[in-house]
Amino acid sequence: MQGKIIKGIAGFYYVHTSLGLAQCKARGIFRKDQIKPLVGDDVEIELTTQEPLEGNIIRILPRKNRLVRPASANIDQALLIFAILRPDPNYNLLDRFLITMEQRNLPVVICFNKKDIASPQELTMLEEAYGGCGYQVLFMSGSRGEGIEEVKSCLAGKTTVLAGPSGVGKSTLINALHPQANMEVGEISKKIGRGKNTTRHAQLFALGEDTYIMDTPGFTSLYLENVEKEELQGYYPEFGEYEKNCRFGGCAHISEPICGVKQALAGGKISRVRYDNYVTLYEELKNKKKY
Repeated sequence: MQGKIIKGIAGFYYVHTSLGLAQCKARGIFRKDQIKPLVGDDVEIELTTQEPLEGNIIRILPRKNRLVRPASANIDQALLIFAILRPDPNYNLLDRFLITMEQRNLPVVICFNKKDIASPQELTMLEEAYGGCGYQVLFMSGSRGEGIEEVKSCLAGKTTVLAGPSGVGKSTLINALHPQANMEVGEISKKIGRGKNTTRHAQLFALGEDTYIMDTPGFTSLYLENVEKEELQGYYPEFGEYEKNCRFGGCAHISEPICGVKQALAGGKISRVRYDNYVTLYEELKNKKKY
């Protein structure tokens, strides 16, 4: 029987199958070969009991990709949730996440929550800043259930990792997309003898055929890895069309005279929020210690 690992904790793996949720252990051969099953893995299992549904993972099917953080496999895209207000968004953190996903070749959909308390000017600014540089941008109000259907449509047929800072409405969105989520968390908690609490481990929820979302712990910081300051501008695609107007090759777009990017910024063609984030990240990468 085949299924997909939706959660792994305390040596047990919970596999979504056509018969239901199976609690499984991995065969010793995986430990011997130093292979660790991951959330998102498609696997073959053999059942040892039907009631309760339990068994062993006997094979991990080929992975199309693998993420280190969160530890997972076979992810198609990331859905990044940020609140427009309450809490105020940290756009620098947003850009860090976008760069990290770009490094992993993972498409990103940005979803801004709490649009019901945002001004039209704030919505326009976000659409221009992030939609203008090529990202799909969605707006929703989790408390009012607005925009949920649009989110659903972009998830269909894909395995999506859901990420964002704590308190921005990820749990509200998951419950709106999948009302059984709390029941499934409770079922797993009961099996492993732990109470329910905030997300500590990556976990998949099945929304439909071949459609899964992965909840992940909220983050408040993200350090850029394996990025040099000279490479940073490549993660800001909106700069590209204006770089031909720079006087110097290899322009960093910060202190150089006659810079096409800074001219575009002054003319309102590039987002001030995005540019300021770029400068902050450039200085951070410039000053980082090399060991």
